[in-house]
Amino acid sequence: MPGVGVIFSMLQSIMALAAITPTRRSAATSPLKGEVNERRTMFDHFIEAWALVPDGAPVVTNSSQILPVRWRSLPAMLKVATVDEEKRGALLMRWWDGKGAAKVYAYADNAVLLERAQGKRSLLSMAMNGEDDAASRIICKTVQILHRPPAKPYPELAPLDSWFRALEPASLTHGGLFSTSHTVAKALLADPLQTGVLHGDIHHSNILDFEDRGFLAIDPKGLLGERGYDYANLFCNPDLTATRDPGRLRRQLAIVALESGLEPERMLRWIIAYAGLSAAWFLEDGGEPAPALHVAEIAAAELASGIGPVSGKA
Repeated sequence: MPGVGVIFSMLQSIMALAAITPTRRSAATSPLKGEVNERRTMFDHFIEAWALVPDGAPVVTNSSQILPVRWRSLPAMLKVATVDEEKRGALLMRWWDGKGAAKVYAYADNAVLLERAQGKRSLLSMAMNGEDDAASRIICKTVQILHRPPAKPYPELAPLDSWFRALEPASLTHGGLFSTSHTVAKALLADPLQTGVLHGDIHHSNILDFEDRGFLAIDPKGLLGERGYDYANLFCNPDLTATRDPGRLRRQLAIVALESGLEPERMLRWIIAYAGLSAAWFLEDGGEPAPALHVAEIAAAELASGIGPVSGKA
């Protein structure tokens, strides 16, 4: 289900501007006739306060409302949160201060004005057109910047274990791979390693091309936990049919292990845990959990078979 990352990409296609897409994906809708004025009014305060010029049609998701604007002649995105998760994400974007993530031009309790990506390169397109490994390396480099040890106190963050609450009921109801994922997740969360700030929704459409500033992250969820979690969705992105290929998982595991410094076995456990969680979210949203569960199955088989030498070199 599309989220803010996907939405920014939709806007890029529509307007020749850059885009935004997610994983705990919030559905996006285009404004219907008669609704535009009503929806636009929620932006009016910020348009006036920050001297913005609307630069496109608003887009609504389950968690926020987004309007392309111009600020001091610069392309920007005005994002008004409707849930706490998005408010927490805006605080984290401020905290990153443009390092590894889009710049924040202005901030209010429930709204944030963000630098808008203008580049035309898409990591999802790269991954789907023969440059999967290169796309993953770019993502890993961006995540490394986001994970750098802080020089200042963390903003408000949600504990990672709270993010996994959907997995237990799925395990109790459906068993099988849901139970496997839940067991693995509980063990990881009970004994975390290398904890710190997490983006929480790293995938190909949430890291965008900002031209001279490189590839930068958008749409964080603002979590605190083990950093391996942030890499897991590279193996589970439902937009990539290649995630169902065991050979792709082995190759990407080598790349992520090399770029991140994470142990391959530990990374496999995070893939199993995250794939089960993703499948549980699909169930909650009325979607199809099978693709995510298949990734969990591949990772579990790889873990059970033992891990050989990992190089990940180009």
